[in-house]
Amino acid sequence: MDRILIHRLAVFAHHGLLPEEAVLGQRFYLTLEARLDLREAGRSDDIAATVSYADLAGLAHRIATERRFRLIEALAETIAQEALATFPALQALTVRIDKPGAPVPLVLDGLTVEITRTRGA
Repeated sequence: MDRILIHRLAVFAHHGLLPEEAVLGQRFYLTLEARLDLREAGRSDDIAATVSYADLAGLAHRIATERRFRLIEALAETIAQEALATFPALQALTVRIDKPGAPVPLVLDGLTVEITRTRGA
């Protein structure tokens, strides 16, 4: 299956369990891997035969910045479900959310949640 990849779309949002996260907010990075057949788009050079990466990124950005989630798992699930509902050409979508400022008392670069959802599954 062909892929459209959107790498590390930066968003500033207020997701997390702690009250401080709701107030202060933090940066998140969204990576999307859309799976779909791109043959017709390649042959026709027509945007109607694919999924606009600008529209897909915009949808993910809107969800991440206009809503608040306690879990980044819920954010990822919402992005995947809404993208599959919005873009009929998508066969599957992998959503990766990096939370570099995760408030854990350990030295780490960040935490990541990654899910894959497939149409009809």
